[in-house]
Amino acid sequence: MVTRSFGRQAFGRRPVRRAPKRGGFGAQHIDVARFINKAIITEQVDHFVPEHQFTDFVIDGGLKRNIITKGYTAPTPIQDKVIPHVLRGSDVVGIANTGTGKTAAFLIPLLNKILLHPTEKIMIVVPTRELAVQIEEELRDFAKGTGIYSVCCIGGAAIGPQISGLRRQHSVVIGTPGRLKDLIKRNLINLAYFKTIVLDEADRMLDMGFIADMRFLMAGMPKPRHTLFFSATLSPEIARLIKEFLNNPVSISVKTRDTAKNVEQDVIRLKPGELKLDVLERLLREPEFKKVLVFSRTKHGAEKLAKILLAQGFSSSSIHGNKSHGQRQQALNAFKHSRIQVLVATDVAARGLDIADVTHVINYDLPNTHDDYVHRIGRTGRGEKQGKALTFID
Repeated sequence: MVTRSFGRQAFGRRPVRRAPKRGGFGAQHIDVARFINKAIITEQVDHFVPEHQFTDFVIDGGLKRNIITKGYTAPTPIQDKVIPHVLRGSDVVGIANTGTGKTAAFLIPLLNKILLHPTEKIMIVVPTRELAVQIEEELRDFAKGTGIYSVCCIGGAAIGPQISGLRRQHSVVIGTPGRLKDLIKRNLINLAYFKTIVLDEADRMLDMGFIADMRFLMAGMPKPRHTLFFSATLSPEIARLIKEFLNNPVSISVKTRDTAKNVEQDVIRLKPGELKLDVLERLLREPEFKKVLVFSRTKHGAEKLAKILLAQGFSSSSIHGNKSHGQRQQALNAFKHSRIQVLVATDVAARGLDIADVTHVINYDLPNTHDDYVHRIGRTGRGEKQGKALTFID
């Protein structure tokens, strides 16, 4: 394959400095040469053969039937390793790439825990509302017919229905840190009843400045507690949180490399005088660009770009922090069901999205950090599907 280069200058290893993200740890140098990856890199585990089948796990029969109904056959590496430890009640640290099936890795054993102990209450804390909604949808599939109910408590959505849900029977609360803290302070959630907590995408919560809220939640829970901690990265800051929050945890890592092996990565260097928008429009008119996620650095930029593309005849929408929860879900559903070709997103809004068959990720604006880049391109090439990621270089 030939590098997509729209410029005359040879592509070199020019570091790009970006301003620090809110809640981050300062500016990073990004080596843009890392945005090209055409080599085939063998994963640490080739032709993974799980030690277990879902039928092997000592879990409720109804839960097993729901797993089969969802089309699950053999566990993924993270599921194969994590589920037995959670069933035994161990604290777990899971370091895993995005798209590895970690949601099922904690939902399946925790739902079984509730079926064995019906008074058990579980809290699942995530960085974004979209991820919270996805987890609740998956939980409903697994919990069908079991009598287990959940409440999704997220910012940006009306608090009234969430309060009503909390007043009804429920075993699981899924939410974002800020909204959960608000509901706790209103005495609508009593942490004393929650003996199990999941911190999902903890690295992103740390990046987004939620550390104080995370500590608030953990401090209010009874001890001993059962803590599951998932992160895509293991930085010194994350290591300190693990030591602070968990008790003698089992550490499981199935992270084999920074970027997904199924994602072909390339750059687009503009020619002198060439407009980035014109190049983007040319790309989107190519037949293979069927379902495209475009990243913008700012909320205003995402909204503006989506409107321009719509005016140019492309079916497009956007998700960002200035949109209401309902508007974001409407755009996501349209993209998921291929009613629109292009979804323009910011990093925070797209964090953790699991959308099938995204053909391309386009970094219209450079990410702030390499971790952001990894998470962006992880939206394509999920499972065994192939995907492509293109990054504009000015």
